[in-house]
Amino acid sequence: MATHQKGSVLKLILELGPLVTFFAVNAKANDWGLDAFAPFQGLKPETVPIMAATAAFMLATVVALSVSMVAYRRIPVMPLVSGVIVIVFGGLTLYLQNDTFIKMKPTIVNLVFATTLLVGLYLFKRPLLAIVFDSVFQIDNEGWWKLTLRWGLFFLVLAALNEIVWRNFSTDTWVTFKVFGTMPLTILFTVSQLPLLQKHALEQEAEPESAA
Repeated sequence: MATHQKGSVLKLILELGPLVTFFAVNAKANDWGLDAFAPFQGLKPETVPIMAATAAFMLATVVALSVSMVAYRRIPVMPLVSGVIVIVFGGLTLYLQNDTFIKMKPTIVNLVFATTLLVGLYLFKRPLLAIVFDSVFQIDNEGWWKLTLRWGLFFLVLAALNEIVWRNFSTDTWVTFKVFGTMPLTILFTVSQLPLLQKHALEQEAEPESAA
């Protein structure tokens, strides 16, 4: 039990660590004097926080994926896909000095997940979540279909929300939403699926009693 709890805590740290790093660096970059480097990098002082945060986010993501590989001997599919997109779009942000790319990253990630799940359902007739989480949830095929559909639609909602926020509000507001908006929404949505998991749970076969 203690080992399982430690594993759960580590997974939570690996998921939240890069996001918290992103938020902290964006909020404190100027306080730490990083804006002094703006002239040498050809940056506008007001863009220093998001650029520094992007670089820190990329580094923290690589560290998180590396720790996951060492600790679990594998990297889960969703963090791996998200991590690759972070590196690509973060790299474009820094190289082109344009924060549009890092702001679009959540949209792209969520659209990739949504498209994969929904296309898997309706084109290939397969609930792909069953492949990823089969060892976590023991539910029937109908349950997997419903859960996959709901997550596919939820990812579309997250993509739409990200577009609305980054296109209509300040960079600081977007960063705050990315860290303190998206994660709580995801947790609430996950909890809201518990009734579905309970309804479609497979009955576990009783273990035969050993002969006296």
